[in-house]
Amino acid sequence: MPRPDTEHQELLRKAPRAPLRRLWEYARPHWRALVAGGVLTFLGGITGLVQPLMAKYVIDALGSGASVSGPILVLLGVVLAGAVIGALGAFVLERTGQSVVLGVRRTLVGRLVRLRVGELDRLKPGDLVSRLTADTTLLRSVATSGITNLFTSAVLLVGGIVVMGVLSPLLLLITLGMVVLVGLLMGIVLPRIGRATQAAQASLGEMGSLLERIFGAFRTVKASSAERAEIARLDESAVESWRRGVSVAGWTALSGTLSMLTVNTSFLVVLGVGGGMVAAGTMSVSTLIAFLLLLFYLMEPISTLVQSATELQTGLAAIRRIDEVTDLDQEDPGRAPTEPASPRPADVSLTDVTFRYHPDLPLVHHGVSFAASGPGLTALVGPSGSGKTTVFSLIERFYDATTGTVRLDGTDVRDWPLEELRSQIGYVEQDAPVLDGTLRTNLTMAAPNATEEQIQEVIRTARLTDLVRRLPGGLENPIGHRGVTISGGERQRVAIARALLRRPRLLLMDEATSQLDAANEGALREVMLAAARDTTVIVVAHRLSTVTSAERIVVLETGRVRAVGTHAELVEHDSLYRDLAAGQLLAPEPAGTDDSREEPTVVSLRE
Repeated sequence: MPRPDTEHQELLRKAPRAPLRRLWEYARPHWRALVAGGVLTFLGGITGLVQPLMAKYVIDALGSGASVSGPILVLLGVVLAGAVIGALGAFVLERTGQSVVLGVRRTLVGRLVRLRVGELDRLKPGDLVSRLTADTTLLRSVATSGITNLFTSAVLLVGGIVVMGVLSPLLLLITLGMVVLVGLLMGIVLPRIGRATQAAQASLGEMGSLLERIFGAFRTVKASSAERAEIARLDESAVESWRRGVSVAGWTALSGTLSMLTVNTSFLVVLGVGGGMVAAGTMSVSTLIAFLLLLFYLMEPISTLVQSATELQTGLAAIRRIDEVTDLDQEDPGRAPTEPASPRPADVSLTDVTFRYHPDLPLVHHGVSFAASGPGLTALVGPSGSGKTTVFSLIERFYDATTGTVRLDGTDVRDWPLEELRSQIGYVEQDAPVLDGTLRTNLTMAAPNATEEQIQEVIRTARLTDLVRRLPGGLENPIGHRGVTISGGERQRVAIARALLRRPRLLLMDEATSQLDAANEGALREVMLAAARDTTVIVVAHRLSTVTSAERIVVLETGRVRAVGTHAELVEHDSLYRDLAAGQLLAPEPAGTDDSREEPTVVSLRE
């Protein structure tokens, strides 16, 4: 398979070219709230713009000996109104930001869960989780306050400049020089902030992928005494993430420092020039004070502009990473499945099927053809790597055949609506995965509308009665992450019960009894044979006891069908099968418990 970093570069090349438009698409459903928050923020800013003028009137009243109580009360009212309006605007925008994040996460969850199996196989789940969590969080402020603050701060800056022009055109020129200088500096710094942020988020996703990798094989890591090596690998990733984060912090700090340094330098120049004008009698003290207050006031819009522009670069970097997921191949579920009035066995056929997992990889199947029609048990056998499990992946459409045709009931599986296709099939995977949650949740995953009677029936059938009794909460008892609180054999029985509860027309079992003791294996073999009376059952089998009961056995070797027949026919006519069957006699059968073994039981090759 391609290296993950190569795949990531492919994703980057497919990233959207108009992230600003995508940002607006995310924010557009909430435009009314954005306008309301923006108006409130703008009104709060206007009150700040009025305050220097009111201060000028207070100073003029003091100079003329008039009463100052009225101007002071008005100024106090403006200050309080500005504080209340500004706080309300900030709340509206923050609430809207959370709503934007919720909408993006809902969309992203739908896309991630609908990913094709092949896409997930070649990517890093930890990085995808990072896109859903960390990257969407970065959108919260930029999609709301970032956008509105850019607008309101720009308007307030223009308004402040107009008032400054009325007070003193000369001092205004000094202030405009400051604004132009800040703009030039930000034009250099902001793109670097965006690139640094995207790199920082990618390194954070890499660290999440490494941690997910460890947790996915936690016991293996500990049993191998590999903690030090894994910690070192995680530490290296954390250091890289730190370097990227420091780069973002450095460019962000530089942008803030440059803007403040420019403002403060302008203040000193204005103070010096204005002081000279006051001394020369060409400007009143109150006008100079009002101008300086305006200059101080403009520090906030300028700082907000810089901060909003920085947030915008951060948000655009997050959007690029989020939208990379939208370019991945996703499944189309099609119409919702309908349960037939009288389920009948399925007819499955593979015709000249070839398959490879990636164009750069060798073929797994080389023209595989066989059929499993009507009720009965079909067993797939063959050496490791012969492509047995891949047959199930093609039937389930986890992957599509490279050439050839896979049919269900005579229809190409690619022409079936995906959910309807899979609703016909019960699938028991080789490692029998279970999910974090209750036992009931795991059993009813594929049949959420199953009745209590049906649940109890499959519990008895799959020999789960003792497990249900042993668990303190019974069916409502949590079974832990990946079923850590139950044994491997119990997990396998849960997976079998889950498949049976769906009442499938086609049952696919990938060595479903590999972790069962002899008693439970025998019982479930009887269940499998009973299901085969009115259901099409296909099993990947490694035990002779399963194979001998099959109506047809398909022998696979290096991705080709070598032979098809019954056990007796194949023992007589196919040397590979004869060797495989003989090898089974040497393999001890499980007995006693899920983890104990007994001496092998001799089974006749011609049974």
